Amino acid sequence: METPKDRSLVVGIGELLWDMLPEGKTPGGATANFAYHVSQFGLHGVVVSAVGRDSGGDELQTLLESRGVDAVLQRNDYPTGSVLVELDAKGIPQYTIREHAAWDYILFDEALLKTASECAAVSFGSLAQREEASRESIRRFLQSMPTEALRIFDINLRQQFYTEAVIRGSLECCNILKINDEELVVLTRMLALGTGAEEDLCRRIMALYPLRALILTCGSRGSYVFTEEESSYRDTPRVDVVDTVGAGDSFTGSFCAALLRGKSIPDAHALAVDVAAYVCTQAGGMPPMPADLTQRLQ
Repeated sequence: METPKDRSLVVGIGELLWDMLPEGKTPGGATANFAYHVSQFGLHGVVVSAVGRDSGGDELQTLLESRGVDAVLQRNDYPTGSVLVELDAKGIPQYTIREHAAWDYILFDEALLKTASECAAVSFGSLAQREEASRESIRRFLQSMPTEALRIFDINLRQQFYTEAVIRGSLECCNILKINDEELVVLTRMLALGTGAEEDLCRRIMALYPLRALILTCGSRGSYVFTEEESSYRDTPRVDVVDTVGAGDSFTGSFCAALLRGKSIPDAHALAVDVAAYVCTQAGGMPPMPADLTQRLQ
């Protein structure tokens, strides 16, 4: 699978918010988590989002800076995003997401155009497309990227915040799709994929859209990466789970970083699985990454 020649600037575009966890608030959102984990592996991770003109927005900007993550942040009159996160006995989160947050109203401006034109890879999801303003800005960002850049649609279906039109439009714009087993069920119904084994269903999606790769995570049942030429499977490591917040984003970020460092699909997959497992042993979505993991891309 070919990867872009420019292996530096990697963007997460979409939601930036506070995760309100039982033990307190922590910076989060798939966008921020992805960019943070890319940065942990030595690439230039950038968050593209919006926060409010409030103390929560000030704190998020300061925290990203302290964690070495660059950001193209707009400030607007909507409140900085927040999500109430409740954890079940296994550390699996349930989210209650505040509507009409600042990140719903990202505007496509000269700063976003410049960032897109220099971008080697981007991750985007469905949640940040629930309002027309950010949806249009994400679309224009994707269109303004170099042709060979990686466009990762980490679908992240949340509550009622997605539509068939958004999903189909995003599938047409991406070249890597990341879904979990529950989301595969939704797509199977939405795209009328029929019946069959999970790999069969995934390959039917790949036949419908111009995907270089499809990543399927299945919780404790392991994960898969499918390309036209190969299939990669990895077991899910057994770890003592604190919570699973941000684990999927860390998988996507480390997998992307590995591809941009020239690693093979199986090697990128192996790293992503180990990173996600480590994140599950830590609180929140942005723990510092240990050297034994980051050194695997040096």
